[in-house]
Amino acid sequence: MQIRLKVKYMKKTNQNIDLDEMPEHYDFDYSKAKPNHYAAILAEQEGYIKLQPDIKKVFKTSEQVNNILRAIIDSLPRTGKSLMKST
Repeated sequence: MQIRLKVKYMKKTNQNIDLDEMPEHYDFDYSKAKPNHYAAILAEQEGYIKLQPDIKKVFKTSEQVNNILRAIIDSLPRTGKSLMKST
């Protein structure tokens, strides 16, 4: 079965691509790669916390992480100073 796709590239040229003729492997030139400038912006945002891979395997959502952290906070002994700032 031969499938033909019409693909529009960034340089505004149209090409028909035959999927049967597409190579199985592409060699990308990573020497021209640029750093992701959005990553730096995200890291600067308030409340951003990067989780280690082993932690990400256990907790799939931020809600799960927040719930377990609240449980830990509730189990801590109370002192004169509050651990959490009131908002």
